[in-house]
Amino acid sequence: MVKRGERSRIVLVMCGTLTEGRRIARRVVSNRLAACVNIILGPAESFYTWKGKLEKAREYLLVMKTTMQCLAELENEVRRLHSYDVPEFIALAITEGSEKYLSWLDHSLSGERKKAIRSSGILRRRAAPGRGRR
Repeated sequence: MVKRGERSRIVLVMCGTLTEGRRIARRVVSNRLAACVNIILGPAESFYTWKGKLEKAREYLLVMKTTMQCLAELENEVRRLHSYDVPEFIALAITEGSEKYLSWLDHSLSGERKKAIRSSGILRRRAAPGRGRR
């Protein structure tokens, strides 16, 4: 582990459907607003109050990895694509982590990903043919 300021972020977003979560994930990664989005496939059971009434819903959690510089634009894109009036958008600072992983995250969002991966060997992993893995 290496301590690295507070540039990197984990963003949590709940979605009402798996289809919605996948659409948001593809869009924010394609637009380099997040380096990676994990979708927790088992639905969560959420309890919350909405307009003064106790509600219960099945939701899917998106775990996004991004940087502080991308947060505002990422939030705007999530709000634009999300079906909820007030989508969850919680950003947590990553204060420590693998140096190589956090470097990959930074490079993924800066547009220098291919060059950085070739030159430094960041995240060399085997994936199934035609399928990237994160």
